[in-house]
Amino acid sequence: MAKVIPGSKGLIIGKFMPLHMGHVHLIDFAQSYVEKLTVVVCSIKSEPIHGKIRYEWVKEMFPNVKVIHLTDENPQEPKDHPRFWKIWEKSLKKIIPKGTKYLFASENYGQQLAKVMKMEFIPVNERRDMVPISATDIRKNPLKFWKYIPYIVRPYFVKKVCIFGPESTGKTVLTRKLAKHFKTAYINEYARDYLDHKNNKCVYKDIEYIARGHLAYEEAMSKQANKILFCDTDTIITTLWSNVLFKKCPKWIKDEVGKRSYDLYILLDIDVPWIDDPQRYLPKQRKWFMDLCIDALKKHKRKYVIIGGSWDKRFKDSVKTVEKLLKD
Repeated sequence: MAKVIPGSKGLIIGKFMPLHMGHVHLIDFAQSYVEKLTVVVCSIKSEPIHGKIRYEWVKEMFPNVKVIHLTDENPQEPKDHPRFWKIWEKSLKKIIPKGTKYLFASENYGQQLAKVMKMEFIPVNERRDMVPISATDIRKNPLKFWKYIPYIVRPYFVKKVCIFGPESTGKTVLTRKLAKHFKTAYINEYARDYLDHKNNKCVYKDIEYIARGHLAYEEAMSKQANKILFCDTDTIITTLWSNVLFKKCPKWIKDEVGKRSYDLYILLDIDVPWIDDPQRYLPKQRKWFMDLCIDALKKHKRKYVIIGGSWDKRFKDSVKTVEKLLKD
C-alpha cells in the first residue's frame, strides 16, 4: 500500500459520462495519495447519460470515497460565460470539505481550476497513454472499447437478446449455445429453477417470486456479460403465463414490462416436436400461445425475428441474426 499524507484531503471533479477505466486509474491514484478523497460528479439536465446514474456508478465502485452529485446548471466551457471560473469556484466551495488541499486531474483544465480554488494541482497521466480511452470514444462505440468499461457500468451498454416463445421450442438449449458461441453470460428462465423446488407446481403467489428472481438474475449477470447477454424469456412471458393460468397478473410485473428493454427478441417457432416435461403446459395449444407471444411483442413494440426449422438451423440462423445486431 502506498503511504498517504496523514490528514490530507483531495478532490476530483468530472462528468464520468460514462465512468471508465481511465477514471478508475485516476481515483485509485488519488486514494493512494491522500487520506480522504472527495469525488464530485457534475451533471446538467441536457446530457445524454442521466447524472444520477453516473453518481451511483462512482458510489458503488468506490465505497470508501466521499461522492457528491453537483447538479448546478453551470457553463461547460470557459468560452460559454465570462465568469466561468468564478461560477465553478462558488459551486465547488459550497460542497467540498474544508481543508481540501489537492486537486487531481487527467485533463488540462486541472491546473487552472486548482489555481482558482487555491489548491495544489496533482496531474495524473495527462497524456492518457497509460489507459488510452475517453468517455467520448465509449459513447460512440461501447462494444469496441468494452475492456475499458468497468463491470458496474457494463449493464448500461450491454446488448440484451431475449429467447422467447411457447413451450418446447428449444429456448433453454439455444440460450446456452448462443452464450457459449459468443463467449458471454446468459440467464436461465427463473421459473424453472424456482419450481424445481416445489414439485413443479405453480400457484398464483409464485408469480411474484418468479418475476423478482428473473429480474435479479438479469441484473446480476449483466455485470458479467461480454458485450451481449442472452436471456431465456423475460417478464412478458411471466405476464402471459400468469394470465393463462390464473386469469390475472400482479400490477407491478405488468408495469415492469414497460421499464425493461431488449435489443432483440428471437421468437422460436413451434415447427418442432413436443418434448414432454413436468413443467410444460398446454401441449395441444402451442399455436394459440405462439399467437399470444406475437401479439404481446407487437403490443409492447419489441423488435423480434421468428426463427424455426431444425435445432441446428435455429442455432445457425440465430448466430447470424445476433452477429448482424452486434455489427449494426
